[in-house]
Amino acid sequence: MKRSNDQLIADRARLLGPNVATFYEDPVHIVKGEGVWLWDADGRKYLDCYNNVPHVGHCNPRVVEAIHKQASTLNTHTRYLHEGILEYIDRLTGTMDAELSTAILTCTGSEANDIALRMAEAVTGKRGIIATDATYHGNTTLVSQLSRSNIPSVGFGLDKYFNFISAPDSYRNPDPDGSKFAAAVGKKIDELKKSEDGFAALVICPYFLNEGFPDHADGWLKLAAEIVRKAGGLLICDEVQSGFGRTGTHFWAHEKMGVVPDILTLGKPMANGHPVGGVVASAEIMKEFRSGFRYFNTFGGNPVSCAAAMAVLEEIDAKQLVQNAHLVGKYARSRLETLKQKYDAVGDVRGSGLVFGAEMVLDRESKSPAGEFTDRVVNAMRHRSIILSKLGRHKNTLKIRPPMPFSKDNANLLFDTLDDVLAQTPVIP
Repeated sequence: MKRSNDQLIADRARLLGPNVATFYEDPVHIVKGEGVWLWDADGRKYLDCYNNVPHVGHCNPRVVEAIHKQASTLNTHTRYLHEGILEYIDRLTGTMDAELSTAILTCTGSEANDIALRMAEAVTGKRGIIATDATYHGNTTLVSQLSRSNIPSVGFGLDKYFNFISAPDSYRNPDPDGSKFAAAVGKKIDELKKSEDGFAALVICPYFLNEGFPDHADGWLKLAAEIVRKAGGLLICDEVQSGFGRTGTHFWAHEKMGVVPDILTLGKPMANGHPVGGVVASAEIMKEFRSGFRYFNTFGGNPVSCAAAMAVLEEIDAKQLVQNAHLVGKYARSRLETLKQKYDAVGDVRGSGLVFGAEMVLDRESKSPAGEFTDRVVNAMRHRSIILSKLGRHKNTLKIRPPMPFSKDNANLLFDTLDDVLAQTPVIP
């Protein structure tokens, strides 16, 4: 007997504990996925405009076959020799600057960022970390201290090592060349140098996705990176959301922003939903870390995970998904601009490739965030079979981040529906 949504919610609380998050006022019971589509338990079909984990599409045949084939042969850990991890890392790092030549594979992006912070300490001998005040980088005890939106009540005193600067906001506080952001980084570094912790690293998503992906010109991070390096610190770029061609212009967002990180962290879309994360660094940094820390992960880099991750890279190339992201993303942004001309609630349009959205406001003159209105739009879209979400400091920016096979026809369905929803949803101050 199929359980109702109310029964599922009650059983979640009973078996998983209270306050387990769900999307939407009326949660969706998803039972099947294919490409950019999802189906619920009643057979209703939804266009997925949100999930970046199935990077090359839900249940991608190439990835499914790779997992099946390797799982049918062998799965073990990296204390035994196997070629899969070497072949994968060689191909992965081949998409990056030559300096980024070594990697550790993990199961999650949280683990990857945890390792990155320990690498920074190993190399610099310091512990002072800088991040923005509207970000998220994971949920280990150490890494959770980087999030200001969900500050943990128990952190073993680790919060003292983390220091925050204002997240960039291209809409309300334009910073065309990144000089304001770089100056804020420099000021915080000066403060840390006077403290007992010193300065170890700046940790950022190079496309600032959780911050609402502000509209920045290519090369925007160069000034901040120069200040970090001059101070003897490391630049850690978290590309869990922004990597693997999502911006459409480059394979990695750090390339788009004009920098080469000292450490690069990866996760969610790496193996299309199979739990894989990674840390990429130079050979010198990796040597420092391996010499100072004993690190082993039973499941990280196992043969099945590596097969799945390799299949993702192969699919991106075979289906020219980066080029698709560029073409469809450009078209999607033009559709959003048209909606901006039609609806005053659309205050700002931004994005690149297959990450795009619009910031909703009560009025354009004051730029007052329309958070509740954005909630109503997101929930109305869910009832119209379109899955998307919201994010940003004020939680008023539509977050549209679909699987990479997303097409112009998919975009037309999305924006035709959004047009109708905006027309029917009043903006209430």
